[in-house]
Amino acid sequence: QVQLVESGGGLVHPGGSLRLSCAASGFSVSSYGMSWYRQAPGKERELVATITSAGDSTNYADSVKGRFTLSRDKAKNTVYLQMSSLKPEDTAVYYCNAQHRRFNTIVYWGQGTQVTVSS
Repeated sequence: QVQLVESGGGLVHPGGSLRLSCAASGFSVSSYGMSWYRQAPGKERELVATITSAGDSTNYADSVKGRFTLSRDKAKNTVYLQMSSLKPEDTAVYYCNAQHRRFNTIVYWGQGTQVTVSS
């Protein structure tokens, strides 16, 4: 059964840090480009960060560059999003996404994890 399970969200003060995890099952993250998206209330879902299936390239939204780091552990079949210097505008539900490296219509989503940045 294909599944993406996010964890690690929560409430954090501005300037704080969180690490999100996305555990994949039923497929190998090495065969998929893995991404994190987020959706704030009343806003469209936006791409935050992505890593290629080869793991040799990452890209970030301008709004998170220098603050967020996406990484991948092939042995654990898990991707992570390390978030630092968090701002209130980072508050959103964060979703993990997997897109097959060749057949890009094969896409999986996690259920999302809430991140709230507030004093």
